[in-house]
Order: sequence, then structure tokens, then C-alpha cells
Amino acid sequence: MEILFETHATSLDNEAGLASGHFDVDLSERGVRQAATLGERRRADHVEMVYVSHLRRSWRTAEIAFGVTAVPIVRDARLAECHYGEMTRRPAAEMAATRDRFVTTRYPGGESYEDVAARVASWLADVRSRHRGRILVVGHRGTHFALDHLLRGIPLADAVRSPLVWQPGWIYKVTSEAAPQTRKLR
Repeated sequence: MEILFETHATSLDNEAGLASGHFDVDLSERGVRQAATLGERRRADHVEMVYVSHLRRSWRTAEIAFGVTAVPIVRDARLAECHYGEMTRRPAAEMAATRDRFVTTRYPGGESYEDVAARVASWLADVRSRHRGRILVVGHRGTHFALDHLLRGIPLADAVRSPLVWQPGWIYKVTSEAAPQTRKLR
């Protein structure tokens, strides 16, 4: 199986410099245009399914990109961004500067990146048994950190510390080995 990963298009909170977490914010006008471009860029990739989180910025990106095609779009809350709890919608720069504190420790009232990796590992075990071809995931930073950790073997703390530099997608090859496990850092 091959997973193509794309970040959701620009949201209103992205433009305002806020870290949304589980706050359900919509795409900006620029994000709508980016989503259409994503569809144009990925339509020839022969994906059999598009998976998205339950958060609006993720599923709207896929809906705009693939809504005119026959490719099914499946929402799954396990692909959601990290839940920042009481720190939801704090300035993105502040969140980036403190993110590495929450690899194993939960955000107050929220979850840790280790929790996110466990959610994504559960999703991955499910889709691994159903797909042999190419699927697309429209996700979030937390989703990307988890996939890098689970499928590329990057220590979760290193994945979380690395800046996300946008590019037109990431490709993950998924082997038929046993389902990935999150590795405890404690």
C-alpha cells in the first residue's frame, strides 16, 4: 500500500496565526483555491480512497479537491490534529515554540503527540487490512508527525521538533509487516 499525505488547505485560523487543534474552523478563500489545485495535482494519481479527519478544514479540502470524482472520501476522527485543550487557538508561533513539551505530556485538558500517534496507528492497522493500492490522506501536522514516526521510524520527539516545510505531498510506502506500534518514550 502507498499513502499519499497532503496537509489540509489554508484555514481562517492559519491566516490569523492561530493553532486550531480540535477547533473546527473553515478554509479561507485562499484555502479553497489551494484545495482545487490539490485536486488537479492528484487526480491522475489513481487513489482508491481519500481519508480525512472529522475536522472541517480537512474534509472540506478533500471535498473541493475530489468532490467531482468517484473517489470515496471517508472521515475518520483518528486522523485529527492534536487536541490542544486549554491551549486551543493560541498563537501558532507560541505553540511551535512549546510543542516539544507535549510529546508524552498531555496539553492541559487535551492530549499528547504520543496519543495522536496511537490514534493514527489504530487507523493505519485498519486501512492496512483493506487496501493494497494507493490512498490519500488529507490531514494535519499531528497526523504528519505520527506517520513519520510510525512509517519512517523517526523518533516521535524528533518528528515533533522538525518544522513542517510545505511541499506538494509526502509518500509513505506501507509494507505487509506487522502493524506499526507507537514507541513509548518514557
